[in-house]
Amino acid sequence: MSPSRTLSPLRIAVLLNSYRSPFITDIRDSYVRTITAAANLGSEDDEANTTPELTFFYPAENEDELPDPDEYDLIVIGGGNVDPRRKMPWISKLHQFILDVVAHHPQTKLCGICWGHQTICMLFGAELVDMETPELGVTEAQLTPAGRRFLHRPNPINKDPTTLRLQQHHRRAVGSPPVRGGFHELLADNQAFLNHNNTILTWQGHPEKDAKCAKLRVRDATRWFSISAEEEKTALAEVEKVMGEEDDGREVWVRILEWVRGEHPGYQVHL
Repeated sequence: MSPSRTLSPLRIAVLLNSYRSPFITDIRDSYVRTITAAANLGSEDDEANTTPELTFFYPAENEDELPDPDEYDLIVIGGGNVDPRRKMPWISKLHQFILDVVAHHPQTKLCGICWGHQTICMLFGAELVDMETPELGVTEAQLTPAGRRFLHRPNPINKDPTTLRLQQHHRRAVGSPPVRGGFHELLADNQAFLNHNNTILTWQGHPEKDAKCAKLRVRDATRWFSISAEEEKTALAEVEKVMGEEDDGREVWVRILEWVRGEHPGYQVHL
């Protein structure tokens, strides 16, 4: 057993970017459940299993309430329900906030999830595209060699070391990789990136979202896939089934917390 060590809790700010969402509390609670489980799974050292301190912010509802980067180890730019290409004041302010964190607070790491992934990639020169077929539910993606090293696969949840399964809920995607800032692709098709400076990590999928939270939005399938009234019951049951499949979200959060702490040597070398 390794020598005992005392670690202070990680301080994590989570920005929930959904505009007038009736599910905002459920989204917050899913973050708490998943990150708490990951923190308790991530180390054999009892003193290292300190649950992170989570603080939530709601930029779409209060654009002036943003975290002080010096107060946090990690800032999560979470999901949203408004196109990040729109010129709404709160979106523009959040874009500038992200750029300021990167430029002036390199000790604070950034993690983008779904909307946050798209937004960060766009700010560094990536193109966003509207998908012909949206994604809902647990979906499998191919890990790149860099992605396998980041997750140090294999793992006990998903026996295939080349793939990752995450909840998905998006109609837009990153159509080309970021051209500025130097980013390694962790998942094929521009679905996850880690920058060369080891300070920015992004995921198109939702590692924070468990099945309970995902299923609250199952009816999005009706309008996203133009499901007729006659097909609705069967189609929604199938989407709900996919949302309930096993995923690797907790494992991803274990690695994210290790990354923030700088505990894995692979994060400090060229991927």
